Amino acid sequence: MDWLNRIKLILAVLLAASGVVAYYVLVDYSDLLRVLVVVAAVIASLAVALWSEPGQAAWTFIRAADREVRKVVWPTRRETIQTTMIVVVMVVIVGFVLWLIDMGLVAALSKLTS
Repeated sequence: MDWLNRIKLILAVLLAASGVVAYYVLVDYSDLLRVLVVVAAVIASLAVALWSEPGQAAWTFIRAADREVRKVVWPTRRETIQTTMIVVVMVVIVGFVLWLIDMGLVAALSKLTS
């Protein structure tokens, strides 16, 4: 990474940090103004970071990931509810079986110890 990209990334970090510092320095101002200052600093920080080579690479990766997410075939509401109900039923069944095993072990241990 060349020196210009390093300077851009350092500037981006400083901008974000200055927003956080400004939030605590501007105690006498309204919360809305303080939050807006932080948001503006973060937006400026992202803009500067995106002008660097690592920022461009990250943006390219984010766009590619978004395209891949759009290719996913998501289940319908009905399929989601059916799958959730199957999971709930299996949890109840496994819980009941574990309870039976526990009761059997308690009974066996109480016979051995008494």
